[in-house]
Amino acid sequence: MTDQSINSERLWSRIMDMAEIGEIPRNGSRRLAMSQDDIDGRELFLAWCKNRGYQTFYDKIGNLFVRRSGTEVSALPVVLGSHLDTQPNGGRFDGMLGVLAGLEVLETLDDHKISTRKHIDVAVWTNEEGTRFQPAMMGSGVFTGTLSLPETLATKDSNGVSVSDELIAHGYDKGLPPGNHRIGRYIELHIEQGPVLEAEEKTIGIVTGGQAIRWFNVTLQGEETHAGPVPMASRKDPVPALARIIDLVFQIAEVDMASRATIGEIDTFPSSINVVPGQIQVSVDLRSPDESVLENMQQRFLEGIQTIAKANKHLKIEANCIWHSAVVQFDKDMVDAVRGAALKRDYAAMEIVSGAGHDAFNLARIAPTTMVFIPCKDGISHNEREYASPEHVEAGANVLLDTALQFAGKIVSAAQDANAGERV
Repeated sequence: MTDQSINSERLWSRIMDMAEIGEIPRNGSRRLAMSQDDIDGRELFLAWCKNRGYQTFYDKIGNLFVRRSGTEVSALPVVLGSHLDTQPNGGRFDGMLGVLAGLEVLETLDDHKISTRKHIDVAVWTNEEGTRFQPAMMGSGVFTGTLSLPETLATKDSNGVSVSDELIAHGYDKGLPPGNHRIGRYIELHIEQGPVLEAEEKTIGIVTGGQAIRWFNVTLQGEETHAGPVPMASRKDPVPALARIIDLVFQIAEVDMASRATIGEIDTFPSSINVVPGQIQVSVDLRSPDESVLENMQQRFLEGIQTIAKANKHLKIEANCIWHSAVVQFDKDMVDAVRGAALKRDYAAMEIVSGAGHDAFNLARIAPTTMVFIPCKDGISHNEREYASPEHVEAGANVLLDTALQFAGKIVSAAQDANAGERV
């Protein structure tokens, strides 16, 4: 075992306190990116940080950073992070766990009077979920140069409010240029969001990388008209073509057991029970751990859309790729460090590939990166029923602590050395 462990009661209490901001029925949370609830959650987090005297700063896309200083002033920091925004019907652990466990690591080092050579920062990335504003992983995408800051600022939600509008309203436009805050290494703790760890009875997931993701917007343009007087043969109704597209998407997912296809949004306009829709917008999410397989899935999807469009010449059908996150392989040394930390703590662990997208995917482009997973009950996430046990939360935070210390460089005093010798 190790000389220091996190305060599990404090961490669990913080998670429950944060979940009350934007609380919805069935123990869920709704803090859409840059909404007032999201801002309130950030303010609560910053209040906890300021009570400890940590340095805080932010950038022009709204990413927050909190620093516990190391002794080497010019050294690049070890960064622990995730996000505080949620899905519309989100749970209490997705994203929030990684942020609050990062803060717990800093406080544990304070409690044990442990100094480190390198700074340890906690990052709160803006709009990881991609629910209110698309694409997902927005803050980390701009930070790493994957996304353009001007284009991202111009992005609007369904009500016409832009990212820039919200950032200006909350003062984030006065922040640092994104990416100006350089990092040395990045570690992210997260619930698995799937059933594998629970089924295998493992406490820690040693995340080796993540699968590729491509998002598409599909628009079917017809002509709205009255549902009663207009004969079926005279309509320009996009709904029958939508049925063909749904079949196409799920046929593509059958390419192998590892591939995924999801239709998460179907919006009809004008959305009235007695009106034939004039337009339908559909979201399509394709995923695979093999980039070449995902490329083939995309090709089949776009060719299928063309075939459906040719068979429905009375409609205008378009599909556009709005986001692509490539296959990610995490840094071997950092993956090994997570494995070693789990072994040292005697936690049952296994290697796993992330099926969900995370800010760590973007950070891996600019710095050595890894992730730590813990189980979530029944593999459920993006749902009010999302749950991780206090024991698993504690275990994940302890592995995060040990991994961070390994790379931040724990400074051991002469007195500590002497005590260690006596124990031996």
